[in-house]
Amino acid sequence: MMAQEPHLFVLGIAQDGGYPQTSCRGACCADAWHDPTLRRHACCMGILDPVTGARWLIDVTPDIKVQWHMLNRLAEAHTTADTLAPASPTGIFLTHAHIGHYTGLMHFGREAASTVDLPVYAMPRMRAFLERNAPWCHLIAERHVMLLDLHDGERVVLRPDLTVTPILVPHREEFSETVGFTIRGPERAALYIPDIDAWELWSHALTDVIRTVDIAFLDGTFYDGKELPGRDLTTIPHPCVSDTMEQLASLPAEQRQKVHFIHLNHTNPLLWSNETQRALRARGFEIGQEGAGFRL
Repeated sequence: MMAQEPHLFVLGIAQDGGYPQTSCRGACCADAWHDPTLRRHACCMGILDPVTGARWLIDVTPDIKVQWHMLNRLAEAHTTADTLAPASPTGIFLTHAHIGHYTGLMHFGREAASTVDLPVYAMPRMRAFLERNAPWCHLIAERHVMLLDLHDGERVVLRPDLTVTPILVPHREEFSETVGFTIRGPERAALYIPDIDAWELWSHALTDVIRTVDIAFLDGTFYDGKELPGRDLTTIPHPCVSDTMEQLASLPAEQRQKVHFIHLNHTNPLLWSNETQRALRARGFEIGQEGAGFRL
């Protein structure tokens, strides 16, 4: 008998620009330009209710058409619904207004999917940004998308035993606030925080939050501070993977193994260095894998 529990799928693990990144001629991207199997999509998660076939996206990236197709293919092995895959998501949850996390909305407009009242959940400033700026305001005016409110700490119920809860995190707020999400099902819970300036600036203790979930997808943009010589990393703050591992080193092994690093910049050796990947896993941590699924 097929499981009735909802599933969470990893649809992308790269930073906003994907991997390889536009115009990169460095060694970090060289193999990926030549071998499509090495390429990775911008951060995105999919949620499936296998009973009804409903499916939601967390973040909608420039890679959306591939990721939506990926989610539908992954869902085939898990859904009990005797229906065709839906033409569009049941709903979309947005973290913030940086390009890798919302610009995929353009694919639901008149020029592409031309959806009708597609539910898009957004925080107050994120909602205002979409309402006041083209082309996003045209998606709303033409009823391709329908904005629904999110509030920090308030659950959105997808089915009685499946909820999504936004959590404010400190991150560059040029256009909107930034949230992560806790996705809680009948058996397990997941944490998704692709972007944060620093764990120390957060109003929650990371170690405490990890203990409340079964898997944690965390900002791993840069491995350390040496990746972008000549760039001022204070203008693009993220916690380095090396520092996050140190911060979590005191956790027991069963807690550390919950942590999967995502939102990897193209310069991050976790994308292309077997040695760095092995070293990270030896310390008890993991790297997000596109196509991986987790029962909730």
